[in-house]
Amino acid sequence: MEKLKKLISGIDHRGYKAYKQLKGSYTFNGFTLFIDYVQGDPFASPSRLRVRAPQKIAGFSSDLFSNKSRKIALEDYISRAFAKTAKKISRGIRGTGKSGIIIIDSGKQEILQRTSCVVNNEFVEVRFYAGLPARGRTILGKHCMEMLTGEIPEITRSSLLLISLDKKEIKKHVYVCEDQEYIRKILKENKLVSFIRNGSILPRRSGISDSPLPESEATAFKSPPELEVTLEAPNAGKITGMGIPEGITLIIGGGFHGKTTLLKAIERGIYNHIPGDGREYAVTISSAVKIRAEEGRNIQKVNILPFISNLPFGKDTIKFSTANASGSTSQAANIIEALECMSGLLLIDEDTSATNFLIRDEIMQKIVPKDKEPITPFIDRVREIYKKLGTSSIMVMGGSGDYFEVADNIIMMDCYLPFIVTGKAEKIVQNRKDIRISEVTSPLGNLTQRIPLPSSINPFRGKKKKVTSKGLNNIIFGITNIDMSAVEQIVDPSQVNAISDMLLYALNKKYIDGEKTITSILEMIFNDIEKNGMDIISGFFKGQHPGSYAMPRKFEVAAALNRLRTLKVLHKT
Repeated sequence: MEKLKKLISGIDHRGYKAYKQLKGSYTFNGFTLFIDYVQGDPFASPSRLRVRAPQKIAGFSSDLFSNKSRKIALEDYISRAFAKTAKKISRGIRGTGKSGIIIIDSGKQEILQRTSCVVNNEFVEVRFYAGLPARGRTILGKHCMEMLTGEIPEITRSSLLLISLDKKEIKKHVYVCEDQEYIRKILKENKLVSFIRNGSILPRRSGISDSPLPESEATAFKSPPELEVTLEAPNAGKITGMGIPEGITLIIGGGFHGKTTLLKAIERGIYNHIPGDGREYAVTISSAVKIRAEEGRNIQKVNILPFISNLPFGKDTIKFSTANASGSTSQAANIIEALECMSGLLLIDEDTSATNFLIRDEIMQKIVPKDKEPITPFIDRVREIYKKLGTSSIMVMGGSGDYFEVADNIIMMDCYLPFIVTGKAEKIVQNRKDIRISEVTSPLGNLTQRIPLPSSINPFRGKKKKVTSKGLNNIIFGITNIDMSAVEQIVDPSQVNAISDMLLYALNKKYIDGEKTITSILEMIFNDIEKNGMDIISGFFKGQHPGSYAMPRKFEVAAALNRLRTLKVLHKT
């Protein structure tokens, strides 16, 4: 620490580049500070720092990180504690540009595997970012000294040492995460695709806040008796709630009664949630994929023949390609791409779907004959997808009762509470006079695996590789923008950051070689991460920590690749 103080004093009021002299490691009382990378000027991306405390000083028992879910939860808790303490202790911006900030990637409502914290038997390490202060491009040594030798040590001692933290709160964070992960694993053996505990608070505070609505304003969830099940978690014990069985489930009801709120909870149930979120025990199988129409997206040789054929001018739908998809062709491609990656559950909301893709009723069938209609609507494939591929569907339907005929369970939402109306719907269907005719003309067929060509995936902008992410919605890959705005199950910008570098990693490792399929490439990437951690995908191997990754799923990585407008593929023969 004294060495660091001396260095800072020596560069005070010099040009900003003199900050480069601070790069290195410094021993403090109880921890080590690493300055891995120093920014080039106060407007650039902040400097990358780490603090590491030996486990004998940090004091976290191995029981708190004895398995993967516990480890992820503990690291998540420590990152949040660091962020909360930094907000309280740091004076924030003091100078030009990003001068004075201390920030860490710490997440919101979901507990995700991140690279911002590492906990093991030897040490606890937190990776964060700091804006080294300057006025203009002149170093402010006094403020830098305040940050590096005052604020950061105080933040570290308050968030990396067990003695400074709430032990009961930590255990709750770890145990709740472990319970969610355990329930997700036992859903299949119970022939369920989703589970929502009684008493859950599903509504969110607002359209721009994912925090729960206050309990005084929200209706607590209560399972209908027909779907009520009890599961046993390792920490919470027996938990009772609604279990949604495998098969075809409809969610119906009037407007503003909670249909989409329920589907959103199911959609986000692929992730574990923090205590107090209200959806801690709203758990869905990890292979659930939200499907929507996505007009204008790029599609590359996707076999949409099960849904669309006989297009005008003889356009091929076995190897369907377009740079400007319609609502129906994009939704068909989104389903096929999800099935290509072995999704076990499709989630569909009528409000974000192409109506002509979902249904053609009996009146429309009489007016427009099948030989004039290229679309085989989803209603005529949904049961076949379940029977042949084992992929279930949960759908929000507010305007079409035709789906009653293919549904196994029908949940009606009334004032945010679910009721089973399957029997009532069956009686209505039986008494119908006009019945629509199935428009399936051929079996579903085998799924086509596609092989991406490396020459079509170019990360270069000029002579340099340029791959960056922009928030939740965009990846800049070379000179091409990948629009991720319709990939609804991405919840954190750090997931997008990881996705962009996963694609680059696959190129660098030559996993994308013109011979391997998309699914096998994804398997290789995720196997490497499982063995070596997310650090493995980082380009910052020369002393810069990769502190801003959050784990995505293979479906979102595939979604990014499929939306790369330069992508070219071959069909596996």
